[in-house]
Amino acid sequence: MESFSLILAIVVVTALAFDFTNGFHDTANAMATTISTGAMKPKVAVAMSAVLNLVGAFLSVEVANTISKGLVDEAGIRPEVIFAALVGAILWNLVTWLVGLPSSSSHALMGGLIGATIASAGVGAVHGDVLVTKVLIPAIAAPLVAGIAAMLATRLTYSVGKKADGKASAKGYRAGQIASAGLVSLAHGTNDAQKTMGIITLALVAGGAVAPDSDPPMWVILSAGIAIALGTYLGGWRIIRTMGKGLTDLQPQQGFAAQTSAATVILASSHLGFSLSTTHSVSGAVMGAGLGRKGGVVRWSTATRMFVAWGLTLPAAALVGALAEYVTGFGAWGTAVVAVFLVASSAAIWKLSRREIVDHTNVNDTDDAEPAGVVTTAMAAVTPPPAGTPAEEPVPSFPAQATAERTASTTTTV
Repeated sequence: MESFSLILAIVVVTALAFDFTNGFHDTANAMATTISTGAMKPKVAVAMSAVLNLVGAFLSVEVANTISKGLVDEAGIRPEVIFAALVGAILWNLVTWLVGLPSSSSHALMGGLIGATIASAGVGAVHGDVLVTKVLIPAIAAPLVAGIAAMLATRLTYSVGKKADGKASAKGYRAGQIASAGLVSLAHGTNDAQKTMGIITLALVAGGAVAPDSDPPMWVILSAGIAIALGTYLGGWRIIRTMGKGLTDLQPQQGFAAQTSAATVILASSHLGFSLSTTHSVSGAVMGAGLGRKGGVVRWSTATRMFVAWGLTLPAAALVGALAEYVTGFGAWGTAVVAVFLVASSAAIWKLSRREIVDHTNVNDTDDAEPAGVVTTAMAAVTPPPAGTPAEEPVPSFPAQATAERTASTTTTV
């Protein structure tokens, strides 16, 4: 059994707390489209996702090894560095959850680790080649590949099923959505749970508890799987709403195409040891599915805010991680200050979230959809709906109500 110091125990607990936030932050990746199309009830969906996340955590350790052995130099890392990295990752996860933006927990973790490592051991302690080939390139490629695949798959499904009975076809695609959502959940466990395994293993190596180049011990795999499963079960309802209703309006065919495409990309990346963002993959697939249906929609105002968050994730988490590492460098009292700051900040964010509660009862509400610009509104007004789409009900004659309803439903039409 590994010998633990107090700081090492703190790091392990903090890493599992990050894993928990990763779970509820990324529940949307697997279940947002399934919930938004009505294929599954919200609570049932997140329960299934939680179980499959736990199972997926045991399927591979390739991504964990990328984190623990490849990204930074183990020799220049102390447990306090890992703790500082986790502080940056957790706070970024909570801030983006509060505003309902699907951002990458993976990049938050790696950004925090890079920033804390540079603050502690210098730029040379970060392996730039691994950062580029296994983090940055997949970050750009994954949403593009998943988006193109989902767009083509959506067009194929509509082309093949255009002569099929509408109700029977929708029922079949809902069943397919459930299966593909399960596959995404399994893939999420094989990729994201491993990142926490890798960070804990790196901390154990830094603290002298296990030998360098060790694979994650079984208790690390089990605890990381349970933590992410518990977070998943709670459901990150704010982000589920954005992913399921805020980016585009999906029909069952589109949901099935999006989830299948994303799962394929994630599983392939996990096999290759690429620490890609499941959020990037699924978001790209959802937008691709929205573009793939004739008359389909993508809300580019929401997508733009999401892209900005993606670009800020690595540097923002790195900055917080570096500052936290600077403070922990003052000794035990510095580590205590950072721990208190993390707990207080997390509590403040949770309290702010209570001002507008989003849960399984209102996750599909779209009354707060973002307004679109004049061009978007005009395009939506003149573009005919796809074949088989029910005609819209007349807009009420009350000017204020009509304006509000049109504003809430306007989108960019492709």
